[in-house]
Amino acid sequence: QVQLVESGGGLVQAGGSLRLSCTASGGTFSEYSMGWFRQAPGKEREFVAAITWAGSTSANTDSVKGRFTISRDDAKNTVYLQMNSLKPEDTAIYYCAGRRGLINRKSDPLIYNYWGQGTQVTVSS
Repeated sequence: QVQLVESGGGLVQAGGSLRLSCTASGGTFSEYSMGWFRQAPGKEREFVAAITWAGSTSANTDSVKGRFTISRDDAKNTVYLQMNSLKPEDTAIYYCAGRRGLINRKSDPLIYNYWGQGTQVTVSS
């Protein structure tokens, strides 16, 4: 059973940066494609970014517009989300998700088998 644990959330002023981490245990991390999603109060879960097991990345360009970068370190079983130029509208609970192998519909939360518990990011204006 794969377990995912996010960390790195917190309170930051607009324009600041945070780096979220998601560390996996219980599986062969290098075989997993990973994604980051977020959910603000009263809103649906939103795709943020994804990275395949081979290192190919994609992002929700509409909302993050090059401000966020996803990366992975297989030696540390960890996927990261570097968030720069944060805005109040980035406030949400951020979740990491994983699925073994390649994924096609990276932005679809239903294709991911494993989820972390989430980490709160709050951006003040």
